Amino acid sequence: MRTKDNFHKLIDTISDKRALEGYYKLIKKLNTAQTGELWRDLTEEEKKELLLSYDESFDSTNLVSHEVVKKQHRT
Repeated sequence: MRTKDNFHKLIDTISDKRALEGYYKLIKKLNTAQTGELWRDLTEEEKKELLLSYDESFDSTNLVSHEVVKKQHRT
């Protein structure tokens, strides 16, 4: 329980409402990912697409190099 108590104390010290909301969303998202809820929330079509993408990733001709991705996302 000590971790929970320390976590509550830490939360009580945060006065910036936006930061607190951001931390909450982050922790909620991490918790959701750990419990498998992200997968369960997908539609059947989304699950099929994700599994297909995963399978296709084993073929190197379907991959994009790290350098190309970096160039595409430069700001």
